[in-house]
Amino acid sequence: MSDLFSSIQLGNTQLANRIIMAPLTRARASDGHMPNQMMATYYQQRASAGLIITEATMITAGNSAFVNEPGIYNQEQISAWKKVTEAVHAKNGKIYLQIWHGGRATHSMLNDGQKPVGPSAIAIDDVIHTPQGKMPYEVPRVLETDEILGIVDAFRQAARNAILAGFDGVEVHGANGYLIDQFLRSSANTRSDKYGGSIENRSRFLLDVVDAVSDEIGSAKVGLRLSPLNSFNSMHDEDTLGLLAFVSKALSSRNLAYLHVMRADFFDKQHGDVLAIAHEVYSGNLIANMGYTASEASQAIKENLIDAVAFGTDFISNPDLPLRIENNLELAPADQSTFYLGGAEGYIDYPLAS
Repeated sequence: MSDLFSSIQLGNTQLANRIIMAPLTRARASDGHMPNQMMATYYQQRASAGLIITEATMITAGNSAFVNEPGIYNQEQISAWKKVTEAVHAKNGKIYLQIWHGGRATHSMLNDGQKPVGPSAIAIDDVIHTPQGKMPYEVPRVLETDEILGIVDAFRQAARNAILAGFDGVEVHGANGYLIDQFLRSSANTRSDKYGGSIENRSRFLLDVVDAVSDEIGSAKVGLRLSPLNSFNSMHDEDTLGLLAFVSKALSSRNLAYLHVMRADFFDKQHGDVLAIAHEVYSGNLIANMGYTASEASQAIKENLIDAVAFGTDFISNPDLPLRIENNLELAPADQSTFYLGGAEGYIDYPLAS
């Protein structure tokens, strides 16, 4: 019987356990969206995870949604990421790079005056942190149909760059109100071309990206993250479960390493049993995320409802989380005030279990 500590094969990657480190924005990259030694230390400390999924990483310049997120679009970044992957592999860890485009969730003040882009001219109803303070999100420039292929190709190149940097694979970020999610959900996509309207059309960009990335590096090195219920970044859909069912079925034939589903909404506004839909329709490895305790996670795996669980906040403050779970040790609380603070505090200074 499988549990949290049984091994699992995700595509080409054999994991020692099913405790996944979820992607977590930490805003510690150096100027130029450059990975650095502190990031190598951070990820190496957490190498006992069955799989580390990195923070969202920019596929191109000019779409920064945070002040210091990393990129994977030039040779300097590739070389810098190599130090991270080598550090993780030195501890026998496995690591995927999450590749991402912010779409309308970016701001010109973070991108040298370059305006955000999106599927439709609909702004996020919130504020964004910029070097000049909190600012309202801008109305995005609508992407022309022929521009979309260029972004698909940027995802393809980012996947290639990730493999060159030594990553075991990539996770395509299709969640949390960023560009792919913006195309998927009706609240952000009111297009009338082949990328808008029906669920099939709104899913086209996502599937084009998945196909391009899979063609470049092999589908067995590709995962995808979705957040069907998450209202973060002003997101909702007129048929959440129908959309998820369509996408899950379409992905089943693509032989991905995994599908990673966030089961809830950050703000608890939207509800539904999305994991039941994914479990029923999707035929590959299913990773679940959001709010799991170790006991709930283990039980869900034993019952074959899911194949692995991604833990987020617990990995911030417990770099040796698998050890603590296995030995029923108390988990250290995370200091939310340092999540995006910059520097070592609250990043690489959480102690290992004694």
